[in-house]
Amino acid sequence: MREGFMVMQSVAEGGLVLLGCGKMGSAMLEGWLANGLPPTSVWVIDPRPSDWLKSTGVTINGALPKAPAIVLIAVKPQMMGDALPEIAAMGNGETLFVSVAAGTSIAAFEAAMGAQSPIIRAMPNTPAAVGRGITAIIGNSHASAAHLDMAEELLRAVGQVVRLESESQMDAVTGVSGSGPAYVFHMIECLAQAGEAQGLAPELAMQLAKATVAGAGALAEAAEETPAQLRVNVTSPNGTTQAGLEQLMDETTGLPPLMARTVAAATDRSKELARG
Repeated sequence: MREGFMVMQSVAEGGLVLLGCGKMGSAMLEGWLANGLPPTSVWVIDPRPSDWLKSTGVTINGALPKAPAIVLIAVKPQMMGDALPEIAAMGNGETLFVSVAAGTSIAAFEAAMGAQSPIIRAMPNTPAAVGRGITAIIGNSHASAAHLDMAEELLRAVGQVVRLESESQMDAVTGVSGSGPAYVFHMIECLAQAGEAQGLAPELAMQLAKATVAGAGALAEAAEETPAQLRVNVTSPNGTTQAGLEQLMDETTGLPPLMARTVAAATDRSKELARG
């Protein structure tokens, strides 16, 4: 807790510039303010500030500090070309740049901000909007251990943080946790539809499906047992769960080969987008 306080104090003293304040930027900003970052230490650049943003007391679209402690880039990739010139002058100095923009490489930021800039690339996911995200981070050669600690502390405002060994792992992270929430949302849809097919009312089937997936996920995180053991725990021999799992776990037509193809397709597409 003391380390987190020191990081927030350092950011408060140096200032934080948030480039883009959509859903992800707003979720992070809300977490930072709740954790004690003064609104007077935050500058936000956003062409369409929300009413909530206007109520926070942060500086919106005003003159920026010349050398803030950190610049967090949270714009959509297609807006990057227009957004980066606003902060390029802060490069090659002490300012740390952290990007949560999908598909933009560290090399692209070095080209825009200068090769001597400390840069950290981060990949969060959409459950960050409710503080339950997970973010993977990797820094360039100028990002120190202190820089990584600062980025991790800030990103913890929206969930867990993991550190990668190389930027090349970011494509697989995209395929698993970046795109993964959509897979789970579709699983909820399918589970509810299957319940309807067995005679449940649509609203009841959806309520059961949502609560089941959310509850199982919470149990998987909280339990000491592995997900495999949790599955065994709930599967009685020759019971209903086993009957269902025999379909789901089929090595030819079941979930394992389907999920392997799903993650591989998303990872491959991430690589294609990175190549342009």
